[in-house]
Amino acid sequence: MNPFDFLINTVFDLYLSVVLLRLWLQLVRADFYNPFCQFVVKATNPVLKPLRRIIPGFGGFDVASLVLAILIVMGKLLLLQALGFLGATSAGMLILFSVLTVIKKAGYLLFWVLIIRAILSWVSQGRSPIEYVMHQLTEPLMAPVRRMLPDMGGLDLSILIIFFGLQFINYGLLWLLGPIWTFI
Repeated sequence: MNPFDFLINTVFDLYLSVVLLRLWLQLVRADFYNPFCQFVVKATNPVLKPLRRIIPGFGGFDVASLVLAILIVMGKLLLLQALGFLGATSAGMLILFSVLTVIKKAGYLLFWVLIIRAILSWVSQGRSPIEYVMHQLTEPLMAPVRRMLPDMGGLDLSILIIFFGLQFINYGLLWLLGPIWTFI
């Protein structure tokens, strides 16, 4: 991999993760006075505020954040094409790759947020701001799974069930999409 290809992918993917995190924080109605949430808001507001003037929300869903996530991936792919790191594709394929990349990165983000929550639950002495946000993000997914599992005497296996589900979805999309899913 070319170092510039690596740099472009890393910068765009990190910002994509922050935008997806903002969307997720809004979906779960997280505490936006939390310092971690404030970081996410301050990192995304310069781009999202002007975009929201053009693209309004729909039924409480922040459409502008989702569109921004897709535009970030499209920008990354176009930049990689312009620099010769990626072959030319049609506009339709560019949009398809962008949407699929957002879906895949959202799954990765969920995986890492669950890992961070698990680690913080083992090492944290108190309720840190990040631990509180990780709890707010993951509890809507973990609570229904936890209710379906039998009581394990203080051992919470719901995170493993969610990991299994994520892997199942990932392999299913790999089976359906083949090299496209691997590429993105």
